[in-house]
Amino acid sequence: MKFFLFYTAVLPILVSCTNNPRTAGTVSKQDSVVVKQSFFPVTSYIRGQLYEMKKMGINPLKYTITGNHTDSVWLKIEDIDEAVKEFLTPEIDSANLVDLFTEKNFLDQTIGAFTFTYDPIAKLPDTLKLRRWDVHIDPGTEKVKRVYLVKEISKSKTLQLIWQSNKYCKITTIITDQNGNSSVEKEEKITWDLN
Repeated sequence: MKFFLFYTAVLPILVSCTNNPRTAGTVSKQDSVVVKQSFFPVTSYIRGQLYEMKKMGINPLKYTITGNHTDSVWLKIEDIDEAVKEFLTPEIDSANLVDLFTEKNFLDQTIGAFTFTYDPIAKLPDTLKLRRWDVHIDPGTEKVKRVYLVKEISKSKTLQLIWQSNKYCKITTIITDQNGNSSVEKEEKITWDLN
């Protein structure tokens, strides 16, 4: 029953979204209706998660894995924004980025989630480091399960973020050499669900 309710609530949103990048943000001459994509507000969601973490008053534990070496340290709650600052810009919502990215969505039964994927429509400006992102929503609880973002910091350095709702986030730094070979330089996992 919850799945049905969620589906009926999400269906109008999905129907209003378009997967055709040429029609995103354009006006149809036939019926004069503006067709705009509606992006999930990822940045607001992450800021909300940070707010909830601070409200709990629990200092998160940060693990840094480099090669076979793991370090751990308690982060001060006031330092958490700094630890994830790279993923707080640009603002991901429906007010911007609709001219650069397109949304596709489907029910992924292998992970048991509605998956919303956002990929570039064409070549992105050099000033924009964000390359793509996914949002996974649990059809049973109707809440975000996970967010995945990719930012290209430079031609040789890429950051990937996995944000597991109410539990942890993991930032993976990937280095690409001159021959195009990629390797993980380090992983940083910040966890605030200590149960």
